[in-house]
Order: sequence, then structure tokens, then C-alpha cells
Amino acid sequence: MDHRSALGEFLQARRARISPDDVGLPRYGDRRRVPGLRREELAMLAGVSAGYYTRLEQGQSLHASPEVLDAIAAAMRLTPAERDHLRLLSATAGQRGRQAAPPSERVGADLPALLEAMADVPALVMGRRNDVLAWNPAGHALLAGHLDAESPGDPERRPNMTRLVFLDAHTRGLYRDWPAKARAVVGNLRVMTAHRPGDTGLAELVGELAIASADFARMWAEHAVEPCGREVFDLAHPLVGDLTVTQQTLGVPQEPHQSVVTMTAEPGSPSAAALTMLRHSIRRPPTPVSGPGHSW
Repeated sequence: MDHRSALGEFLQARRARISPDDVGLPRYGDRRRVPGLRREELAMLAGVSAGYYTRLEQGQSLHASPEVLDAIAAAMRLTPAERDHLRLLSATAGQRGRQAAPPSERVGADLPALLEAMADVPALVMGRRNDVLAWNPAGHALLAGHLDAESPGDPERRPNMTRLVFLDAHTRGLYRDWPAKARAVVGNLRVMTAHRPGDTGLAELVGELAIASADFARMWAEHAVEPCGREVFDLAHPLVGDLTVTQQTLGVPQEPHQSVVTMTAEPGSPSAAALTMLRHSIRRPPTPVSGPGHSW
């Protein structure tokens, strides 16, 4: 994964979404060959030379100063997450080498017990590439009841939530606003690839989805950036019907590439009642599911 080209592609995508009208520039009745601002227009707004900005976008100038990046970010009206993404891409621009395959991913030692203690809250442990490393019965029943509950423990069958959102009909039907969910997933995948340049597994996942899903390929080309945090989704669950859940992604300090994802509903709401009904439908002990020794 070449971050020299990733930086240029991100700048081009963000420049293309800004029209001259957005920033008060005259059009002079011209017929533009590209959407958005021209390079020289963006450079003028950022207070840098057109030649320098062009070299930066083409990957010929590396490691721009923080002041220049902030000026470009302001001209492009980037969000805080997009500003962070721009800085990270600039810092890693030019890194071409592939990293050695990381060791087999293991669920953090304390996380299975945490999932068990959270039996009333649908929860999952996600790995470095959005693989499901473990889930509790409520999490399995809410998001993937059509899959074998033991699948996170099998390296050959371990679910990947990004893949499920785009390639699995059940998961696609689960989200009432599937495009919003899909964009959130792609935006987070952009963040993951920026933080781990050279990760061959991530590169292969992106390549697989770009070929298998036209929706993914289109969204990936937009270069949206959206770190996981707190999101609200409306679900159409096949067993308990419509419900609204708040999804929160919590980092695990001891396992920096893992996170705990929880789904909750407003207390006393019909959605909370639906989650209670779903838990009551589970006919097995509430122990988290993961592989022997919790290894990938």
C-alpha cells in the first residue's frame, strides 16, 4: 500500500468536492474539465505556490510542514478526523514496503470474561482488520444469528464485519439505512489502512471488496474518513422486528489493535424491550464464543 499515492488521491478527492461557489471564487463562465477546484485555486486559498501543491498531490514532495498541512486543511474545509488523516498520510508518504505478516491475533486475556459479564449487552471483540475475535450470545443473536456461533474460533471461518456488510445479504438487510452503515464502515477502513501502511491483510481485504462489490469500490474511491466511535443505527431484525441501537466502539489499551463494540437501546424504549426479547430467545449458556486459547 503506497502512501505516496494515498496522499495524492485523498487530496484530489477532497479538492473535487469543493466548488468555486463554495469559497467565493469567480467562474468566469468557464467550462471545467474536472469537478471542484483547480489545483492553482486550491493553492491560492492555502497560501502556497501552485507548483508546490501540484508536487504534493503528485507525491513528488514529501513530509510537508504542519503549517502547510493546516493551511491546506483549512482551504479544503476538512473535518477534524480528515485533518488527522491528512497529517498521517503525509507522515507516512513514500512508504512502499510490505510489512511482515503480524503474529496470530489473540483475544485479550481479560476480554472473554468481560463479554460474559456483559451478558445483557450485545457485544463483540473486533480485531485489527474488523475480524470478529469473540462475541457474547447477545451480540451474535443481534448481528449474525444466521452464522455459526462458534465461527469466531475457526481461523478459516472467522467473520469479518466489513465483508459481511458488503457481501452478506442478511447483514445488508439488517440495517434499514444500509448506505449510511456502509459508508461508516468504509470510512473506518480508511482510517485503519492509514494507521497500518504495508498491512498485506488489509490491502487484500480492500482488493477483494473492490472486485466483489461495486458499492464498495464507489465508496472507497470517495476517500471518506470516519473513525469508529458512537453511532446510532435502525435495525430490521428478523426475530424481534424494528429497533434502534447505539453502537459504541471502545479501545482496549492493553490490546491497541482490538476494540470492544457494544449495542445498547434507550432504557424503557420499545427497542430495549426488543433486546430483552432477543436475549430470552437464546437457548444456551451466556458464555462468550472464541477459539481454543482465543487464537486466530
